[in-house]
This record gives sequence, structure tokens and C-alpha cells, in this order.
Amino acid sequence: MAMMPKRSKYRKAHRGRVKGYATRGNRVEFGEYGLQALDPAWITGRHIEAGRVAANRATDGTAKIWIRIFPHKPISSKPAEVRMGKGKGDVEFWAAEVKPGTILFELGGVDEDTAKKAFKRVAHKMPIKVKMVHRVPTS
Repeated sequence: MAMMPKRSKYRKAHRGRVKGYATRGNRVEFGEYGLQALDPAWITGRHIEAGRVAANRATDGTAKIWIRIFPHKPISSKPAEVRMGKGKGDVEFWAAEVKPGTILFELGGVDEDTAKKAFKRVAHKMPIKVKMVHRVPTS
């Protein structure tokens, strides 16, 4: 089942636009390795779930996986070949707004080669360019 909020304050939201770079959620906090977004995008709940499954299978379930994004934004659209007017369309899917620099997934408990292999599989599921980053030691 695709990811979506249990409840939300409003059924439908404005589209808005994703601009600027991530100022929060842009460092590896939990694991040793992270997958960082390089483009702005909406990432759907289905993309996130596909990435989670790919990471689990690539690591044989040995790695601890953290998903750092969640689809809070409802995306609505009207059916094809419908006349203009008659209100806003129904919610089609839920998406996470991702800015460049956002960490999407994190991995822990595996070596670098395994993490690289897993993130390569996850990268194929994402609709944007991504890169693997290491944890920066805090002092």
C-alpha cells in the first residue's frame, strides 16, 4: 500500500512550487550512508515504497534503513477529456516535496560496497538524480 498520512487538516492543497535548497534534513543523522537528492521534485508514496523494497532486497534485510521523507502533500487532478470548471479534481496520490540536498534514505550496519549497491538500486526507482553521501563526524 502506498504511503499517505493517516489524517490531514485539509483534503486538497495548492500545487505551489519547489524552489531553493534544503536547509533542514540535509545531513546524514542516523546511519553511516545517505542518498541525497540533487533536483527539486515531488516524490510519490509509490516511489518511496519502491525504494524501500529495493534497499531491503539489495542488503538481504541485514541493513537498518531510515526513510527520511514522507508524502504529506495531496496531489489532485481532473480526469482526461473533462470540460473546464466544476471544481478541483479528486486526490490522485500523495507526494513529498523534495528540495536539492534533502537526504531521502539512510543505511546503517553495512559496509560501503553493500550500501553503494543498494543505493544504486534505489536510485533507479527515484524520478530525480541522486548521489550517495557519507556521514560527517560531528565534533
